[in-house]
Amino acid sequence: MSNKKVFYFYNPDVGNFHYGPGHPMKPHRLSVIHSLVLNYGLNKKMQVYRPYRASAHDMCRFHADDYIEFLQRVTPQNIQGYTKYLTNFNVGDDCPVFEGLFDFCSMYTGASLEGATKLNHKCCDIAINWSGGLHHAKKFEASGFCYVNDIVIAILELLKYYSRVLYIDIDVHHGDGVQEAFYLTDRVMTVSFHKYGSYFFPGTGDMYEIGADSGRYYSVNVPLKEGIDDLSYYQVFKPVIQYVMDFFRPTAIVLQCGADSLDGDRLGRFSLSTRGHGDCVKLVRDFNVPLLAVGGGGYTLRNVARCWTYETSLLVDEVISNELPYTEYLEYFAPDFTLHPEVVSRQENANTKQYLDSIVRHVYDNLKMIQHSPSVQMQDVPGDMMPTEEAAMMDDLDPDVRVSQMEEDRRVEPTNEFYNGDKDQDRGSSDNNEI
Repeated sequence: MSNKKVFYFYNPDVGNFHYGPGHPMKPHRLSVIHSLVLNYGLNKKMQVYRPYRASAHDMCRFHADDYIEFLQRVTPQNIQGYTKYLTNFNVGDDCPVFEGLFDFCSMYTGASLEGATKLNHKCCDIAINWSGGLHHAKKFEASGFCYVNDIVIAILELLKYYSRVLYIDIDVHHGDGVQEAFYLTDRVMTVSFHKYGSYFFPGTGDMYEIGADSGRYYSVNVPLKEGIDDLSYYQVFKPVIQYVMDFFRPTAIVLQCGADSLDGDRLGRFSLSTRGHGDCVKLVRDFNVPLLAVGGGGYTLRNVARCWTYETSLLVDEVISNELPYTEYLEYFAPDFTLHPEVVSRQENANTKQYLDSIVRHVYDNLKMIQHSPSVQMQDVPGDMMPTEEAAMMDDLDPDVRVSQMEEDRRVEPTNEFYNGDKDQDRGSSDNNEI
């Protein structure tokens, strides 16, 4: 068992929002994932936090004030009064106004921000926020189902303590919002593996988008064609990430684990299995660099839930059964009820070995141009964006309750404490008669 300390951020209300009928983005997937995490017992292997809720002030670290003010004020009831702003801020079909919109943004952004803060203070080695990862949001507008770019806000927080932050994106769509935010700096390297071409959203992410000014060669793009499978994906992922680690030497990593790169996704065009997707997470985990893992895309709910549950098990280094435990959502996973369903690809892999090799060569040639491990001058570190509420919360605990829910969530079960099930008492085989 790994001795990494893992913090898991989850607000029970974050899965209750609804983008609207027919919209592919389903926040409900977060409730299903959390249910699986609990029923696999993974919550006992990490500390569970009900996260901080980001304020408008937190969001304005990156976004424009008038855009965040609009998100705070607009509702489905008063939308007529904001008609002229809808086009300005790209709010409409893809990014609709729904009930509780700002609350939703506040929850997922606050969780990423708190994860970054905990990493800054070395409280944990890995922070997980599956509700985050909304990588398309821009400074002045919403984009691609994303309103507030929690990733950019978390990276800005990490930069207070970490000299070099690496952003890795394995969503099927290009991580354009994060790339754009850090396109001119050498302190953040953005690496995105995504489907490119044939007018696929967002239309950016060509391999020749490499950054500019101080950030030249610090944007790495791996444009892939449809149908890529586990073998081909890992053939390009492993060497590219190894080169990035060797040349950039990040002191912290943010990993966006978009699950729309899985086979059978409603919007994606790749053919990855949950195991293949998880292999990328495992590779990044094994670099032993402080890590913030966030969610992202994923539009076939049962596949997203399987994927991020499996990746939670990888991040806490626990082996879990392929047979799904009983949960209130079990019927979602019919007919196989397994964690790793068989991949029956809808399309041919259009990525030849020669094409993938040429991308790896291109990335390597560009990385050779960068200054090894750019350094940062000494400076005063600004205060944390989010207040430290831990002490106040501890003061509010009921003295008549022996173990509060908060304390229970943060207790990590030692691996040698007890066996589950039939072997709970004797620690031996259930087949022998030893007392």
